Amino acid sequence: MKPLTELIEPQNRKYLESHFLKLQPDTPAVWGKMTSQQMVEHLIDQVQYTNGKKEPFCEVLEKEANKAKQINIYTDVEIPRNVVFGTPQEQLIYPDLPSAIQRLLAELDDFDQYFAKPGRTAIHGGFGPMNYKEWLIWHSKHFFHHLKQFGLI
Repeated sequence: MKPLTELIEPQNRKYLESHFLKLQPDTPAVWGKMTSQQMVEHLIDQVQYTNGKKEPFCEVLEKEANKAKQINIYTDVEIPRNVVFGTPQEQLIYPDLPSAIQRLLAELDDFDQYFAKPGRTAIHGGFGPMNYKEWLIWHSKHFFHHLKQFGLI
């Protein structure tokens, strides 16, 4: 398995879960301002845009989206440290970190189910429409980035 691009593949979910279960409420971030639970809830939010629960939209022109997709999906480029897209949500949604981790894993199951319909795509705000395989790569890169952020990978 290549963690950067295959981390959230269904056959790797137990491996993924084992990394999240190492996370504690007081695990410090190596960089950035998020707490461990804020990071997990951020990932839940992002997966919900790809499992039919939230309505995504593309924020850039098609030409820019295609170029960004080619770079970010079809190369081994990693998400750099300290990239900020808004501020972390202060108010937590889930009562504790274990509950948030279980919700994240459930959202990934819903993601798989959403893409069980052939030909389905979901829109990425910066890359435009993406299919299941492209989303597996992007979510893997995104999860890898945050697991590195907390020293778990």
